Amino acid sequence: MKGNGSYVPPPYIPLGQSEEDYEALTAGINDVKASALVSISDGSVQWSSGICACCDDTPSCCIGTFCPCYLFAKNAEFLGSGTLAGPCVVHCMLWTLASSGCFMYCILLGLPGCLLSSYAYNYRKILRTKYNLPEAPCGDFATHFFCHICALCQEYREICERSGDPNYGDPKRPVITAPPVQKMEPRPGE
Repeated sequence: MKGNGSYVPPPYIPLGQSEEDYEALTAGINDVKASALVSISDGSVQWSSGICACCDDTPSCCIGTFCPCYLFAKNAEFLGSGTLAGPCVVHCMLWTLASSGCFMYCILLGLPGCLLSSYAYNYRKILRTKYNLPEAPCGDFATHFFCHICALCQEYREICERSGDPNYGDPKRPVITAPPVQKMEPRPGE
């Protein structure tokens, strides 16, 4: 079925927004910019998975559970720390301090977990800012304080989903590249 070049589909109006709001928002703007503006103003950008969706991605769940320092470092590396080792070592030291503090002093008024959350929440904030994500399910600090492992796994899934790098989440996945462009050259002497 061939389409007519002059056909323009009707605009998408998000739920909860009236046609008058849409027209006021898009007055004098072409359709492409208007749809982008509506999606930004609507705030419809959401996390690709929930905070408790760890079982949706078993590898990140296992890494987050048994080696959260590495998972945190992978997230930090993607978000601009520049290295994998630095964030991994700092997270490991804070994790050790938090674990020993909780074990020895029976929470100690939350101080050990507070140190770890103070370090980790900033990377979540950077990720949210980069992709215009809501501060959900609660504030960044509270999310890391109460559900640190789940927050790391959610951030990792989000980075894998939005990075555009198909190999980011799976290092064993083969890299597929296009073959080089071939050129036909005349034979010498012709």
